[in-house]
Amino acid sequence: MEGKSSLESTLPPGFRFHPTDEELILCYLRNRVISNPYPVSIISDVDIYKFNPWDLP
Repeated sequence: MEGKSSLESTLPPGFRFHPTDEELILCYLRNRVISNPYPVSIISDVDIYKFNPWDLP
């Protein structure tokens, strides 16, 4: 994976991305499907076929 963004580097240690199901669908995934860009890459694309399960980022 690439280096941390400026937003990621300002988050406290232990911060977790833990949206509700509604937030995930309405705020993130819907925009992702219609190709609305985010200022910060919150949900990254990962080709799961390039990794063993224990090596997934």
